Amino acid sequence: MTTLPRRALAAVAVLASLAACGNPQASTTSPSTTTTSSSSAANVAEPSLVQTLGQTPPSAPPPPSSSVAAPPPASAAGKVVVIDPGHNGGNASHPAEINKQVPAGRGQTKPCNTTGTATNAGYTEHEFTWDVSVRVRDALVAKGVKVVMTRSNDTGVGPCVNERADVGNKANAAAVVSIHADGSTSPGAHGFHVAYSSPPLNAAQGEPSAKLAKVLRDGLQAAGFATSTYIGSQGLSPRNDLGGLNLSTRPAVLVECGNMRNAAEAAVLSSAAGRQKYADAITQAILSYLG
Repeated sequence: MTTLPRRALAAVAVLASLAACGNPQASTTSPSTTTTSSSSAANVAEPSLVQTLGQTPPSAPPPPSSSVAAPPPASAAGKVVVIDPGHNGGNASHPAEINKQVPAGRGQTKPCNTTGTATNAGYTEHEFTWDVSVRVRDALVAKGVKVVMTRSNDTGVGPCVNERADVGNKANAAAVVSIHADGSTSPGAHGFHVAYSSPPLNAAQGEPSAKLAKVLRDGLQAAGFATSTYIGSQGLSPRNDLGGLNLSTRPAVLVECGNMRNAAEAAVLSSAAGRQKYADAITQAILSYLG
């Protein structure tokens, strides 16, 4: 047996260690990129159903690692849900577009859209609604639900409230959930509430929408969120002035997740952990409703 010199042995050891190492790609997804697996891509609705108003493709934060614990009802798979993230990032810079009057149901007209509110620290409602909506969308798609978003990013303008309602109607959605946060300056005002059209203008706005509102209310309460102290009753708020609800022919609700002007709630609404908690509760409530 030939004995290799000590220096040669050292070189062999280095080569062996290099052969065992890879160059793994980074596993962190950029916050500006949404990754969709091939198994879930089939559940993303056709672009023709999404009111884009010339917007660019979606740019969203990656889904967090936590997930909804309960399994979905078997009847949820394949159903269509419309998620409506309130407001939009470009609204403030396009006042002429968002202030134009559009039909709002019950013979009313209202501005196309609004800028939304913000926390005292400057975290905006449109950022909150987009982030939570993306989390809900991804969780529902993972459970086999077909999801339509009323807007495709958080940098565009609108859509108008009547166009948002039309997305749900054209999609023949089993449920339409509009996600918002409130901006009351009343002292001590806090808590969530779920609005639905009342008195109903069609069958879908009757028992189906009232049931969806109650299921969402119960889900948010079960997750530990307090009901509103300043609007509605026991977390429910029947409304006749919200165009997106008035014009819907599908079961539809609007959830104000909390008051961004309340310091304690603003801290939850502004945190990733808080937004995930809202998204989990909303997702599970939608799945329960579909079942």
